[in-house]
Amino acid sequence: MIKKVAFIGVGYMGYGVAKNLILKNFNLKVIAHKNKKPIDKLKKIGAIEVDNYDDLLKDIDCLFLCVTNTPIAISIAKEIKAKTKEGLLVIDITTHNKDGSLKMKEIFGNQIKYLESPVMGGPVQAEEGVLGGIIGSSKADYEDAKIYLDAFCKNHFYFGPVGMGAKTKLICNFLSLGTTTFVIETIKAVENLNIDLEKFYSVAKLGSGNSGALSRVAENAIKGDYKGYIFSVNNVVKDLNYIHELISDMPNAEKLTSLSKSFYENAKLNGYGDLLVSELVKK
Repeated sequence: MIKKVAFIGVGYMGYGVAKNLILKNFNLKVIAHKNKKPIDKLKKIGAIEVDNYDDLLKDIDCLFLCVTNTPIAISIAKEIKAKTKEGLLVIDITTHNKDGSLKMKEIFGNQIKYLESPVMGGPVQAEEGVLGGIIGSSKADYEDAKIYLDAFCKNHFYFGPVGMGAKTKLICNFLSLGTTTFVIETIKAVENLNIDLEKFYSVAKLGSGNSGALSRVAENAIKGDYKGYIFSVNNVVKDLNYIHELISDMPNAEKLTSLSKSFYENAKLNGYGDLLVSELVKK
């Protein structure tokens, strides 16, 4: 039987996930929002657009959430709770703060099967269907969700009950965003010191400084393109605030997070909040 899926949040990340669900033969409904471009692209390959939650939630097997932050997700959960049928599976890709997914689970209660699945990877990996899923849920709900997760994840990993996914995702981001900050400052130093960037990258990627962040930023910067790391400054600030809250009782980690956070907060204050982080190389 073809599974019927609804999706809230087809933005940077959600678009690729939703696209892969359609390509893997799921029936998909999306709800209208201000950015029509991704919705129009999905409609061309079979998505159905609706303009209200009643129509979105009618006759579905699974609901995906992929929104900007915890407050937005909680607001949506409170609004749709009474409209969701008992036993519905909710897969939440939102990157939550340390307690966000627990609050979501509390709102939905036991009548809804709630699974948190923040992901590692960016919009490119989402569209290619090779994200890494970080799962927090009951084991039974995880088993039920695998058919959907396989549509857009290269791998997915079960970390325990709801709450463990959010914490694991934030620690992954602690590593990736810290590395990205060093990469941005390194490339700025390379360019300021008139070092050949292409040769530098060829050498650097052979050593222990190699990383996904380095390749995303450097390979494009060599071509004069500073949009290789598709993640906005505003989103980095949000994630680093979540991370800072999570590890506030770990002195050294807290200091590193505070330093990275100040870097992006200053960029935001200077009017660069909507830029991609890799564009800060030129700021």
